[in-house]
Formats: sequence, C-alpha cells, structure tokens
Amino acid sequence: MAYRASHRFADIAPTKVRPVADLIRHQPVYQALDTLRFMPNRGARMLEKVLKSALANAEDGGARGLEEMVVVDAHVDEGPRMKRIRPRARGSAFGILKRMSHIHVAIDAR
Repeated sequence: MAYRASHRFADIAPTKVRPVADLIRHQPVYQALDTLRFMPNRGARMLEKVLKSALANAEDGGARGLEEMVVVDAHVDEGPRMKRIRPRARGSAFGILKRMSHIHVAIDAR
C-alpha cells in the first residue's frame, strides 16, 4: 500500500520544484532525504517536508520496514496563479503571474 502526502498551494513555481522531484523519484526514502538535505534549493526544503510527512503517514499507518521504503511517485502540478500588476513608465502596467504549485509524494515498500 502506498502512503501519500501533499503540499497544496505551495508558494513556489512548479518549474523550480520539478527537477528536484525528478531527482528523488525511485530512490530509497532515506537516500532521498539525504539528497534533499544537501541541496541549496528552496524547493528541496518543501519537498523534504512532504517526504517526511509521507514517512510519518506510513509509520502512523503501521507500515513495517520503513528503512526499505522507496519513493514511488513524486510529481508537481501547477496550482492557481495570482495576477499582479507592475507599474511601468507613462502610466502603463505589466502583468505579473505569481505561480503556485501542488507537490505530491508517494512512498511504498520495495
């Protein structure tokens, strides 16, 4: 049985988190946590918290062999966009899209 966790409406663009999610997919959980711990990205911190939450869900669900758990799925979907306006010269304005993302992680035994 796969144990899942997600962080919805994360205040980071999905294009910044997707490469990090690709790195940890199909890795053992503790190796993935070590990988994320030493990455300088802000998205790695968010993904690390979601992975720890999925591991806690597995522990709470009574899973055995937490050391042998593997990251089965790690994907990032696009959330809603906040539209903002940046004032420009001579009274004009440019639009800014502040993107959000939904981060999902699933772990399971080998």
